[in-house]
Amino acid sequence: MNPKKIRVHWENASEKWFFSGIDIIEILTASINPRRYWSDLKRKLTKEGFIQLYEFIVQLKLKASDGKKYTPDCADTEGLLRIIQSIPSPKAEPFI
Repeated sequence: MNPKKIRVHWENASEKWFFSGIDIIEILTASINPRRYWSDLKRKLTKEGFIQLYEFIVQLKLKASDGKKYTPDCADTEGLLRIIQSIPSPKAEPFI
């Protein structure tokens, strides 16, 4: 089995790296449906008062394993670290 890769995108305008939220969720959790986990996590973070969440999330066209381009939610490094901190996983700490 190939290890899961995190899709990344360099944004010239902001000079930042952006990472696919779904890919991070898939790696850090044992969720059988990482898209649902991501959706639930976004709701939870918003309820906890992380209002800036949507300032960190952008949708970028990234190539998927099937070769097609999709627009997953992506976050920059700052947003990514906040998201990872919210995931109860022993894999999260080494990932940070």
